[in-house]
Amino acid sequence: MLSHLHIDHVSKVFPTPSGDYIALDGVNLQIDQGEFVSLIGHSGCGKSTVLNIVAGLHQATTGGVVLNGHEVDEPGPERAVVFQNHSLLPWLSAYENVELAVQRVFKHKKSRQEMREWIEHNLHLVHMDHAMHKRPDEISGGMKQRVGIARALAMQPTVLLMDEPFGALDALTRAHMQDSLMEIQNDLNNTVIMITHDVDEAVLLSDRIVMMTNGPAATIGEIVKVDLERPRNRVDLMTNDEYNRCRAAVVEFLYQKQRNPADD
Repeated sequence: MLSHLHIDHVSKVFPTPSGDYIALDGVNLQIDQGEFVSLIGHSGCGKSTVLNIVAGLHQATTGGVVLNGHEVDEPGPERAVVFQNHSLLPWLSAYENVELAVQRVFKHKKSRQEMREWIEHNLHLVHMDHAMHKRPDEISGGMKQRVGIARALAMQPTVLLMDEPFGALDALTRAHMQDSLMEIQNDLNNTVIMITHDVDEAVLLSDRIVMMTNGPAATIGEIVKVDLERPRNRVDLMTNDEYNRCRAAVVEFLYQKQRNPADD
């Protein structure tokens, strides 16, 4: 049986003035529909390169990515990306920023009324319908990131790719965003691949945590399966044996087995 998403023995080489730089070497990972996978590792381990190849922004040097039986060779709306920087257009309202994505994907598939309802629906999913007509400079950092997630969800992707989406947020806002993401993913059953440097975030959100070895020639070092029931409550998990087992495994990998990270 074919997997939903297969990162099939992907290697990536970047040419440099001093010679080829091997960023990734034989990354192989199969991901099921609706699975939440976190990529974690030290800076320079190729996490963002993996994400960009799945997004179609980079091409693998060898190997490739197969989504639902089709090779990924360019960007597409079935794979939406949320970056650490929300990348909203400052002169447009929250509604208008989401509208850009909806018009791109559904211009000839939905009526004007259907598009309006779809935009409002996705803003409601991220609890931003009350501020849909505000511009980015009128809302907080966490609210901007919510709009960025709404814009990605409005493309109706089967795979949501997230590159440290909460890294620039304060701790309390980050916790609220994590809770919102769990709620959304539970409702929509999207496949999610998220890059994070936060061990607790990875364990809280993930079904599996993929730990990358240090670069160059980075690859998958170990994978931790997080066997915790959903929905998850962060307070209850603090004393949960499985939560602490997973957390300890990730910490051991990062700070003992991979103790010499590459420089930024």
